[in-house]
Amino acid sequence: MWVKFSRLILRNRVAVLSILALITVFMAFQATRVEMSYEYAQLLPKKDTAYQDYQKFRNLFGEEGNLVVVGVEDPQFFQLQHFRKWQELNRDLTEIDGVENLISVSSAYNLDKNSQERKFTAQPIFPDQIASQSQLDSLAKSFRSLPFYKGLLYNGKADAYMLAITVNKDKMHSKLREQLILSIKERCDQFSEDSGLELHYSGLPYIRVINSIRIKKEIYLFSALAMGLCILVLFLFFRSFKAVLIPVTIVLTGVIWAVGTMGLLGFKITLLTGMIPSLLIVIGIPNSIYMLNKYHYEFRAHGNKIKALQRVIIKIGNATFLTNLTTASGFATFVITNSEILRQFGLVASLNILGLFLLSILMIPSIFSFLAPPNERHIQHLDNKTIRRIIDKLVELTYHHIKWVYFSAFLVLLLGLYGITQIKSSGYMVDDIPESDVIYKDLKFFEKHIDGIMPLEIIVDTRKPNGAMNIQTFKLIDKLENRLSAYDELSSSLSLLNILKFAKQSFYNGKEKYYTIPTNNERNFILAYAKNSTENSSAGIGSLHSFIDSTQQVTRVSIRMKDVGTKRMEQLYGDFKMEVDSIFPKEKYDVTVTGSSITFFKGTQYLVKNLFSSLALAIFLISAFMAIMFYSWRMVILSLIPNILPLIFTAAIMGFTGIPIKASTILVFSIAFGISVDNTIHFLAKYRQELSLTGWNIQKSVRIALSETGVSMMYTFVVLFFGFGVYSISQFGGTAALGVLVSLTLLVAITSNLILLPSLLIGLERLTTTRSFREPLLQIYNEEEDIDLDELEIEDQHKEKVNDK
Repeated sequence: MWVKFSRLILRNRVAVLSILALITVFMAFQATRVEMSYEYAQLLPKKDTAYQDYQKFRNLFGEEGNLVVVGVEDPQFFQLQHFRKWQELNRDLTEIDGVENLISVSSAYNLDKNSQERKFTAQPIFPDQIASQSQLDSLAKSFRSLPFYKGLLYNGKADAYMLAITVNKDKMHSKLREQLILSIKERCDQFSEDSGLELHYSGLPYIRVINSIRIKKEIYLFSALAMGLCILVLFLFFRSFKAVLIPVTIVLTGVIWAVGTMGLLGFKITLLTGMIPSLLIVIGIPNSIYMLNKYHYEFRAHGNKIKALQRVIIKIGNATFLTNLTTASGFATFVITNSEILRQFGLVASLNILGLFLLSILMIPSIFSFLAPPNERHIQHLDNKTIRRIIDKLVELTYHHIKWVYFSAFLVLLLGLYGITQIKSSGYMVDDIPESDVIYKDLKFFEKHIDGIMPLEIIVDTRKPNGAMNIQTFKLIDKLENRLSAYDELSSSLSLLNILKFAKQSFYNGKEKYYTIPTNNERNFILAYAKNSTENSSAGIGSLHSFIDSTQQVTRVSIRMKDVGTKRMEQLYGDFKMEVDSIFPKEKYDVTVTGSSITFFKGTQYLVKNLFSSLALAIFLISAFMAIMFYSWRMVILSLIPNILPLIFTAAIMGFTGIPIKASTILVFSIAFGISVDNTIHFLAKYRQELSLTGWNIQKSVRIALSETGVSMMYTFVVLFFGFGVYSISQFGGTAALGVLVSLTLLVAITSNLILLPSLLIGLERLTTTRSFREPLLQIYNEEEDIDLDELEIEDQHKEKVNDK
């Protein structure tokens, strides 16, 4: 097959390059249609009960994640000059397009009882113009007498005050969201500059927008760094501008195809898909390194350019295809996770890794057939003294210190297995943000002063119309809120009951002792007042509709909580369910615990479980591909050992250093395994070729395979190690961990493939010399079979005819 394929490429090189150019132009057009993702990544499948519960909540009460929170710690907050600046900030923020509602201390409302019209009138506590400090002191005293706002807008013990901004959900799902959030931030920063006070920002909309801005910056940064690194490494190895320019052209074409694929499929750029361009650059360069090394080896052997290019296709085309297939499989297994963000990442990455193979196998022979043959300077790298000394040392280890190699591998295995037992599983909503980051610090500010901002919602369905307004329901909700107040991780609750308590206090002329549950009689006339009241969306009685459905059958208890991590969240979720079940009779009430904090916790658990499944699938698929290649399960098992060992080692490092298993770190294993096994395939492919030529002399075949492929393996390792290493400077902890852990895994993998694998082939000679390995199902070229060079009628740039040597 590969012989025919080589003829097809070299005879139709102009047509091949023209077709590739047209495809690239088409993909470039599609790439212009790709946009940033402005929606929160959904980790749960739609059939999951936690996802369905959350959708039920959204259908009843709308979005709960459109709140931007601004906080300040100011002991002089109620001094006149400070308060006036705070009022001015509030007024300016309300004028920003996309700000739908705003509530803070300065915009808080009280309810005035109008006995004549039997209604409540919402009145601002603080007027726009405050004449004196004494007036402000009096107003502040009135504000502090309202328990409704305690823990919601201020923490009196710490002099911390909050400003909650509701932003338009449609703008938050469009490209306008960046402008909206940055406008809010710009005005708040101006307040900080004028007042000298530090403001703190949080809320899911704010965190998502700031992260999306950072993602865009990192896409360009990592792509540039990866490209610069590859150019440097290629030039240092090959000392040829042609050997740099052509591989770079190939991977850049691959990047265009990848972004074009996203455009064709309607995918948007997320934290994961944003990594694909730089990943393809790093993963695609090794194809060119193996092909260029083989081209130079062959040309030095017989001096015929076309024959050398033909043998590049024939001799390593199969192995290169399988290495790309295994790498693509590592990414493709993410498709089974049912997480949309991972499915898109896995699909685009796997398809375009195979696309990179196609580009490499078509473009390198076609382009180099037009260029002058390599001169002596271009092939000197094959005799690099440093590389040769390393290869000689590896050969010595393999041949003379096998027992030490086996002992070292066994010791690593034992330490690895122990380290794995130390791994913990945990994940946080701001997991990817380092502790030194301002977003993380601001989140901790809100956790300290108002016990967090992560939404937790409890839906109480009474199963009958008007049931939510029953006094018995009030008592049960009050009991639940009292129970939940004992949890340090939770903020004060906000519910229909709080609003009715607020209304009752107002009915009794603002006396704080009346901030209690209405009795049956009180409930009736308070609700009568409420129905006659003017709706006001800012606060008070007008907020009733946000906490009860139109039939008054379903109500909600809204709580904010700290970002406690999935492990603690699992314990709390169980506790919440127990509290609910012990308070609400199941025969009368359906109570659901939901909210973004729950869907994140459930989604992370689901994702980690599925990523373990994808890793197992990756190992199975890659084993199957290698079995097809060698038709020997003994060789498959033998080849898996040096590639499983690095995964165990990396897992142990995670255990010893306290890096938890979570969605971002579990990705490491599938990606690293798919890449590291590439070296094994190239080595074994060359090893099998040499077996036939050396009369089945295993030791000699290992030495030759190590001598030739070892050079390419070390070249590609340098590219991959430093290529993934650039991710370590990411502002996102998950991306940085991915880079460090994959680089570490590849370091152990290259050592294992260059030392342990040859040692196993020599030491277990009897187990590997099977008839099935002699006659693989998928034939690997090892004969001096060439195309008819005269038929090609190819002339180089110097008009010299190619002679068959």
